[in-house]
Amino acid sequence: MTPPARSRRAENTGFACVHCGSAVPANTDGHYRNHCPVCLWSLHVDDLPGDRASECRAPMEPIGLVEKSGKGWQVVHRCTACGHRQPNRLVREGDAPDDLDVVLSLPWL
Repeated sequence: MTPPARSRRAENTGFACVHCGSAVPANTDGHYRNHCPVCLWSLHVDDLPGDRASECRAPMEPIGLVEKSGKGWQVVHRCTACGHRQPNRLVREGDAPDDLDVVLSLPWL
């Protein structure tokens, strides 16, 4: 039996950053908020973007930037436990945009 589908609203909630402890509000632009706007750290919760299916749950370090057609600049995160890498869309608008100084301190990959 397939579990009931979770709504995007239920998954797009605020959280406390696992790295710096900042209170991170939910994203308001229709995408998932999956990293801290202050330090850019994330948590390994997805196997595929947005699925919230990973059992790892370890912190993910921001290691660099990439540019993807149609998505713009993305922060690449690497899991500190299993090494999984995942690019994530920058948050440029809304209540808590990503700190541009921290973004620009990352190397291009």
